[in-house]
Amino acid sequence: MNLPMPVAVGIWVVIGVLLLLVILTGRRRLAARTRDTVPVPPEAPEDLGALRLGPLDATYVSSTLAGDWLARVGAHHLGDRSTAHVSVHDAGVLVERDGAPDVFVPVTALRGVGLAPGMAGKYVGADGLVVVTWEDPARDGVPAVALDTGLRTRLAPDRSRLVDAVRHLMTSAPAPKDEQ
Repeated sequence: MNLPMPVAVGIWVVIGVLLLLVILTGRRRLAARTRDTVPVPPEAPEDLGALRLGPLDATYVSSTLAGDWLARVGAHHLGDRSTAHVSVHDAGVLVERDGAPDVFVPVTALRGVGLAPGMAGKYVGADGLVVVTWEDPARDGVPAVALDTGLRTRLAPDRSRLVDAVRHLMTSAPAPKDEQ
């Protein structure tokens, strides 16, 4: 059956709009679902202290609930993939994202760092992602929650440099208040 060109184009436009609505609805539901369980991340202080590493070119992959690499966090734009510049300072790890709010992980919130083959929609294999585990502190009645933030550095050697810098920062930082 041959349809006239305007009818065929119209059908494809309607299908495209419907698919876009499905995607946007899913993103809104994910954000609403995680907004009640993940507090607003801390903002970067004016004085970040000495620069220990960076900025490194990277891709911010996503943040997930710690230990569950498929549980993407949609709240506060933490699930939005974007290009980024990552730097390690005395005050913590700063991820400056293009087109999305920056993510700052205070040194006292750091819980671990390592390499992983993938997380929430991005699988690169062979320990291609740097995963920073941190605790998003309680805020506005939402309890603290542990998160994993995945970063893919542009250059492979930068992955080990970033992991080493974050580990060194963690060992040189004072222990969190609840562990003293």
